[in-house]
Amino acid sequence: MQRFLKILFTLSLLIGVGCARTNLTLVASGPAQDVRFVVRNKGLKSPLQFANRAPGAKGTFYFETEQGRTYLRGQPDSTEKQKGGFHGRWVIAEGLDERTVEVRFVPDDKRRFDISLTADYDADILGWGFALRADPDEFFTGLMERVVDGDQELSWSPGLRAALNLRGQQVEMNIKPTLSVYGPFYLSSRGYGLLVEGFWPGRYDLCKSHAGTVQVHFEGPSLNMKLFMSRDPVQIVQAHAMDVGPPLQPPLWTFRPWRWRSDQDNRETYYDGTRVEAPYNGTVVEDILMMEALEIPCAAYLMVRPWAIGPFGYGDFTWDVQRLPEPKAMVGWLAERDVNFMLWIAPWVAGDMAKYAQRQNFGVPGQVEGKPDRVLVDFTHPTARLWWQDSGPYSPLWAGAAGFRLDLADEFVPDTLASKIAGGATDRENHNAYPVQYMAAVWEVAGGMRKKDFALTARAAYTGSTQYGTVWGGEIPSTPEGLRAAIIALQRCAVLGYPVWGSDVGGHGEGPLDPELTARWLAFGCFSPIMQVGPTRGRAFWDMPGDPRYDRELIATWRLYATLHDRLAKYSFRQAKAAHKKGTPIVRPLFLAYPDQPEAWRQWDSYLYGPDLLVKTLWSKGRRGATVWLPQGEKWIDAWDPQKVYQGGQRVKVATPPHKIPIFIRRGSDLELGDLNELYKESYKLTRKPPDLAALQKAAFGKTPEE
Repeated sequence: MQRFLKILFTLSLLIGVGCARTNLTLVASGPAQDVRFVVRNKGLKSPLQFANRAPGAKGTFYFETEQGRTYLRGQPDSTEKQKGGFHGRWVIAEGLDERTVEVRFVPDDKRRFDISLTADYDADILGWGFALRADPDEFFTGLMERVVDGDQELSWSPGLRAALNLRGQQVEMNIKPTLSVYGPFYLSSRGYGLLVEGFWPGRYDLCKSHAGTVQVHFEGPSLNMKLFMSRDPVQIVQAHAMDVGPPLQPPLWTFRPWRWRSDQDNRETYYDGTRVEAPYNGTVVEDILMMEALEIPCAAYLMVRPWAIGPFGYGDFTWDVQRLPEPKAMVGWLAERDVNFMLWIAPWVAGDMAKYAQRQNFGVPGQVEGKPDRVLVDFTHPTARLWWQDSGPYSPLWAGAAGFRLDLADEFVPDTLASKIAGGATDRENHNAYPVQYMAAVWEVAGGMRKKDFALTARAAYTGSTQYGTVWGGEIPSTPEGLRAAIIALQRCAVLGYPVWGSDVGGHGEGPLDPELTARWLAFGCFSPIMQVGPTRGRAFWDMPGDPRYDRELIATWRLYATLHDRLAKYSFRQAKAAHKKGTPIVRPLFLAYPDQPEAWRQWDSYLYGPDLLVKTLWSKGRRGATVWLPQGEKWIDAWDPQKVYQGGQRVKVATPPHKIPIFIRRGSDLELGDLNELYKESYKLTRKPPDLAALQKAAFGKTPEE
């Protein structure tokens, strides 16, 4: 009996703002009668051709089986009238069998092309692919947080020239450990954005194998895509963000400064030798008392493991009261100071909970070998999900946690076709979905306990994650190149629909903690939606490992930018509201705001923070001056010297001592930053000598060590 396979290929029309009717042409040409589709629209700078001119290619669209690739060729065997579109069928002979391929272009009022390739028989289909012709100067960005794909060390290699533009790179759309924010969406300077839906792994070749061709291939029995077009790239970013979101709007305190620690030993003395008499963890108390004395604002205190019992300091949700005595009371003490307590968590369990999960088959099947002491929870298993969410009286939520750092959804997560999760998908398809499932499970519990007054921030994320929380760039090293990678990651995530992003200020790598680099990172952190200071090698700036131990200049710089970030909190919150309602990112690469100015596409180390602030980041050491390009069409006020107002369309030189980065305010804005020079002088004066911890402890807890 013949086997018939019907493949449905549909495109739905996007008409961007100000764009005329889209013209779609089917062309079958050349000796092999290769099929290509040409899209013309005023939103495009040049016609968009679904065509493959890479060496060895035999057509534009194909599906793949174990026997190889089968390309769509020739004119359709039959057509039907389709209002405003096209509907055709191709019959493909495969030995004694035939496959019927259906191609349909259907205009849609949702301002996009919906593209799907499906089959009524798909058991033998391994994947799908297609190609697009690229213009010689076409710019591509999106897809991932890091600078380059692959080994994470590549993104912060010394001498790396790659930045926001992904042209010439290949990106595997499959989450890798610690390179964990991905999204199968890219933006082109040509006037379009392309999203591949679903979670199957894929590959984008952005003119690497062939200079004039973008090649896309995704695994799985079907392929669904959306094509957005507009001359205004921010409209494309907005449309995509709302399509996969909308992005969650975190509470106002999220946009105020954070402090975080790891390895919070319950020491007997504070850094200066004063004996700890406080009833809570000495590291936490030292941080809070010192920040209060130095007038450094702090709205959230994030505690990373170890905070629980067991070999990993986490795993069965049981507080380590030797390390953290009176945890509930400590959380209340922080709340009295308007500090929200946050905890590190992971999607796996250990200890007794791991044993129980194994007995109940609650774990993800096919878990990577070598981690038998940890069990990844299968969040598609309804009972396992509820059990993990309702973890008993020792649950962190019972202690009043206002938010969580969601880590490790990208490590030892299985990636095989050999096993299936409870929801029915293979581990291969579920690999990219796992971080989304994890965040959704936490979001359900946190939302049930605290309504909208909570914050989730994840290291691993994929399309769909932004509905549930924010992301942070984890595991970035404390090197100049690490800071460079963070600057790029912030803007990539903005394009990808992750508007609320933060980095570990100071980096997360090994080696010495460099004061100048940390000062530059503090400035960058100020103009990131989330400013989280730490881990700084588990040290505070009043307890540095080198000389000076009490780093007055670094503490003053911290106070300067933490105060400024605090002043910007309501402004940032308004931008987050716009991201939630319209998909407009908070941070805007300059090409989003000024796409018609060629220089805007080349400026990767400057960006807009909201609509009114232009920031020039500094990442290399030893720079005491910078040249800043100011976009045309605006007048720009130097935030450090408001008497200086510059007409856009020129480059200006400014001095950049270690505590200062270039900041410009768009003239006409009602934004007030205050006197920044005076703020730094005030901060430097306030830090002239270390606060008296013995006196601070007495004031806070009513007794001195001698008493």
